[in-house]
Amino acid sequence: MTPGRRSSTFSRLLRHGFTDPSAAERLLDGPELAPVRDDPVLLEALGATADPDLALHGLVRLLEAQDGQTARRELLDTLIAAKPLRDRLLGVLGASAALADHLARHPSDWHALVTYEPRDLHPGVEEFERGLAGAADPVSLRVAYRRCLLSIAARDVCGTTDVAETAAELADLATATLRAALAIAQAHAPGDAAACRLAVIAMGKCGGHELNYVSDVDVIFVAEAADGTTEAKALTAATRLASHLMRICSETTVEGSIWPVDANLRPEGRNGPLVRTLSSHLAYYQRWAKTWEFQALLKARPVAGDADLGQAYVDALEPLVWKAAERENFVADVQKMRRRVVENIPASEIERELKLGPGGLRDVEFAVQLLQLVHGRTDHGLRSGTTLNALQALAAGGYVGREDAARLDEAYRFLRSMEHRIQLYRLRRTHLVPVAEEDQRRLGRSLGLRTDPVTELIREWKRHTGVVRRLHEKLFYRPLLDAVAQLAPGEARLSPEAARERLVALGYADPAAALRHLEALASGVTRKAAIQRTLLPVLLGWFADSADPDAGLLNFRKVSDALGKTPWYLRLLRDEGAAAENLARVLSAGRLAPDLLMRAPEAVALLGDGDGGGLDPRVRAHLEQEILAAVGRAENAEQGVTAARGVRRRELFRTAAADIVGSYGTETSPAEADQGALVDRVGAAVSDLTAATLAGTLRAVVRDGWGDTLPTRFAIIGMGRFGGHELGYGSDADVVFVHEPQDGVDEHEAAAAANKVVAEMRRLLQLPSADPPLLIDADLRPEGKSGPMVRTLKSYEAYYRRWSLVWESQALLRAEPVAGDEDLGRRFTELIDPLRYPRRGLDEDAVREIRRLKARMESERLPRGADPKLHTKLGPGGLSDVEWTVQLFQLRHGWEQPGLRTTRTRQALAAAREAGLLSAEEAEILDEAWVLATRVRNAVMLVRGRAGDTFPTEPRELSAVGRYLGHGAGHAGDMLDAYRRTTRRARTVVEELFYGNGG
Repeated sequence: MTPGRRSSTFSRLLRHGFTDPSAAERLLDGPELAPVRDDPVLLEALGATADPDLALHGLVRLLEAQDGQTARRELLDTLIAAKPLRDRLLGVLGASAALADHLARHPSDWHALVTYEPRDLHPGVEEFERGLAGAADPVSLRVAYRRCLLSIAARDVCGTTDVAETAAELADLATATLRAALAIAQAHAPGDAAACRLAVIAMGKCGGHELNYVSDVDVIFVAEAADGTTEAKALTAATRLASHLMRICSETTVEGSIWPVDANLRPEGRNGPLVRTLSSHLAYYQRWAKTWEFQALLKARPVAGDADLGQAYVDALEPLVWKAAERENFVADVQKMRRRVVENIPASEIERELKLGPGGLRDVEFAVQLLQLVHGRTDHGLRSGTTLNALQALAAGGYVGREDAARLDEAYRFLRSMEHRIQLYRLRRTHLVPVAEEDQRRLGRSLGLRTDPVTELIREWKRHTGVVRRLHEKLFYRPLLDAVAQLAPGEARLSPEAARERLVALGYADPAAALRHLEALASGVTRKAAIQRTLLPVLLGWFADSADPDAGLLNFRKVSDALGKTPWYLRLLRDEGAAAENLARVLSAGRLAPDLLMRAPEAVALLGDGDGGGLDPRVRAHLEQEILAAVGRAENAEQGVTAARGVRRRELFRTAAADIVGSYGTETSPAEADQGALVDRVGAAVSDLTAATLAGTLRAVVRDGWGDTLPTRFAIIGMGRFGGHELGYGSDADVVFVHEPQDGVDEHEAAAAANKVVAEMRRLLQLPSADPPLLIDADLRPEGKSGPMVRTLKSYEAYYRRWSLVWESQALLRAEPVAGDEDLGRRFTELIDPLRYPRRGLDEDAVREIRRLKARMESERLPRGADPKLHTKLGPGGLSDVEWTVQLFQLRHGWEQPGLRTTRTRQALAAAREAGLLSAEEAEILDEAWVLATRVRNAVMLVRGRAGDTFPTEPRELSAVGRYLGHGAGHAGDMLDAYRRTTRRARTVVEELFYGNGG
């Protein structure tokens, strides 16, 4: 070839889409293509394929495989003269290396693409059965199957059929193949065939008439005895036939395999019998089946074997399918199954997963099936096993908005087309988008993206998955709003009954009230109503994911009513995704957080930082600064304390909201895995807030009564959980008060001033108000309730030197100055250190006394009727058990182990482990129990709005506690079992370390 001609051909090949023009040139110059080398028709046709290089290579291989010159000439003449064959054959060769391999092995099969009769355009099961009719063994069945597949692929790549028609043809070919495989199995064992009636029920995509090129074909087998045969014998025979059928399709031969036949959707899965009678199937589904099994039966379709038995199976089970939505936690079960699928995808593959990943095919299928199961009970027009047909029916009935349905239909078709073309290349089962550029280029060109195939492919793929991600859950909720909103005339809408059905399925106990709330929020033509109609579909989904959707929606209406005229409120929810989801979680998780929010709804703004910064707890110094500044601006003590309590209420809401969001997780960030970190954050935040509130209250009272200087130095010492930085939402502030007269001040005057300060602080912090009260408990002072409320430092010193008991030393382990005169607080700490960390530790009498006190407390203080095993404070393995064990370590070894000199339980426990006082495993068991018991107490307060040490008995409250602790809907029993198991292990350790020889 001359250089000029070579250069011209090279450029022409590049223009026609060849990526290796040199190799293409050599093939075009070869003897196989010599007769047509200069025909422009061939080059044009190759350039129109998905991969011209692949198509040319496949064509040359096919010509080489022809039996003689005459056959080769016939192929070339037909190829040039008949455009239908040219487009079909080259289209297949450019899209599928696997089918090119088949044609090279069976070079006459190209004739299957020549006929172009109307009946060839949309073949059904009958046509495919004729195509497989000559197959009498597994090998010939594979060859015939590939020949049929060749014609399906040809129509697909040429655009003769769309993606839905292609999927239906693939399902019809699978039906014909199952029938042929069953016939081969029956011919191989005529005795078994005579002993039973066997029906094959297609499930999954085959049953739904929407199969992929390469997919497991899901089936269920049902059998009955033939006349004169016992049931046991018939089932044995049917099992042999079914097993043989599966092997015929699945086993690898010289012609490869067809596809795996998967029977794992049967009752009991792979652990159950392969074949059952109809009555056995029915008994299982009536008694044992899970929600997902009824969802799978949506697609059940008899395809092979005894047609009457297959139809009887479908008729018998269909009523059960349409009752599935009445099951408790139905929607939660379906959504949990979807989440579990996503969680099982390897992290390295999730972004490339077409089928199972977020915004993938399964999202559309799950959403459609969920709606079918809810509304198909009363609307038989929705009972289609085919996703796109069902989506169309849902839109026509007003169950889904028409625009949403159209966008999902478009996205689903595009993603299925991608999946088909990816699988067609090698005829391998995969749902992953390839990473190699040449594979992405072929894929893009096969979908008609020719300008910049790779860039266009990625852009379109991401656009469609984005549509699915936004719409697949909203699909379920938006029509509820359309049912109550003012729609355009003629627009289909949910009927009141259908809306009620959907709300009940979502877990709403009072659907009529929920519809009234939706109507109040979303009706009208105002901008506010329009934004609500945008927000509510998503919010309704988040409410439904909680234990009390009714409360979530009611609370949202209350907040919206209070803030509806505030311009930033709806804008915040609309524009900052985190704010809307955080609000939905907070409003539906229990009573405490919504109650705090309703008292000052503008605190919604705290939920708005997209990075979650608005929910980060504020440090104590900043809290104290804000409260003291507010007190300084107040006209009197009452106003000052009111301001301090307002800050406390807002910060309690911030802490509760952060705790709820961290416990539930969001769509963008999972739930906090470290439960101890959640507990520590709440304890530290509430303790810091309480200390700042007391500091502000002290400043307000002193300033109001004495100006700048109190006649006596005054300090507040935190005790118990307060001193330990472990306060919960419902905790009182355990404190003791210490004072020291200023120089030259009479002791009586000083004591009177100190007592007046305490009395006024307690009064102001408990005044009836919109803000929650802060109760001060000083019962841990010397002599308890009988002793003076306030003592001087000298009085404490005299008392402790003469009268102090071992329980008081134990109580002082958690003493820490929290407010007032810092120097006085420091000197109080120096005074008590020798008491709580006694030199040489405790003697045996003191240890026995502590154990005796603990035993007495266990027997006397447990509330009447309470289940000891579920009491978080006093029950076995609960807070008291762990804390007394840790405190015994501190009393005995604090003098020699500096790490034990802390007021915080978890820090002291870690220090005891580091010191070798208990094993790492024992420490972990105690820590886990303490954290869990604390979490339960926090949960009870969040859910009920009042403190409690035991699990709630009301089912919704118990479920809400479970959700907070990470247990899904319907798993309250698992939560209680987990609590008993954790505390039982802790009690075993406590008995060894506290009552035994440990410590």
